[in-house]
Amino acid sequence: MLAETAAAVRGRPPLGPEPLEPVPHRVVGCRKETDDVTTLSLESLSGATPTFAPGQFNMLTAYGVGEAAISVSSSRREAGALRHTVRDVGPVSAALCRARLGDVVGVRGPFGKSWGVGEADLATGDVVVVAGGIGLAPLRGAIDELVHRPDADGGRVFVLTGARDPSQLIFGDDLEAWGRAGAVVAVTVDTAPRGWTGHVGLVTSLLGGIDCDPGTTTALICGPEIMMRFTAKALVDRGIDPRRIKLSMERNMQCGLGWCGHCQLGPYLLCRDGPVLPYGGDVARLMTERER
Repeated sequence: MLAETAAAVRGRPPLGPEPLEPVPHRVVGCRKETDDVTTLSLESLSGATPTFAPGQFNMLTAYGVGEAAISVSSSRREAGALRHTVRDVGPVSAALCRARLGDVVGVRGPFGKSWGVGEADLATGDVVVVAGGIGLAPLRGAIDELVHRPDADGGRVFVLTGARDPSQLIFGDDLEAWGRAGAVVAVTVDTAPRGWTGHVGLVTSLLGGIDCDPGTTTALICGPEIMMRFTAKALVDRGIDPRRIKLSMERNMQCGLGWCGHCQLGPYLLCRDGPVLPYGGDVARLMTERER
């Protein structure tokens, strides 16, 4: 009964026998992305392969510590294990980052709305992807699928990513692979050590170097909220329809089902109505208001 209720609330098929019960997964891969960021590859102990869409998130359980919302960083083009990229920012994420091969963590989900890869506005035309720091993780699967669109109708994919310094850049191998596959990839850092030959500046400073068609462009943005706000405004100023600008919003997600209310942002419960939302309309206004 609980599963059917959850499905009715979310407007999609039931998650399984119990949407509030974590499914045990074994850690089959650990990759250190930076000093405080780790990518975990997880396989279900039941052998079932979970379905997800890029931009959705799971609730990951570090048994004995707690649960946290972590975006899926897998691509649907990849077979096998489910990837989550975690930054060590608290007790649960710290425990997940310390996980080793063979450890068991809980997975509940997937939850939320995705980037909509495959929908009409992303099937053709130019796509501008802008990521700040670990914001590249929720975008990784979408970028991988967009770069390999079978019928892109000439549309280009621009991948712009920034970090505080070169040591904080993630997915370097992916960035190179996307570039080889035809994407226009640009990287920037806020501050650079001696020897850095790349771009230095905010990620918004990369926007001037892209040649996209505003009339057909869709933008996907994920990162610190202030970065997303300035990036979205800059894209609107370039003539891109704000309804074609999608942001991944983050709040304190605890249930994943829109029941507890902790992730409320104005009229939205982000675990259910988001995390991906169009910039046009309420979101643009809400991002300029001070929360109390």
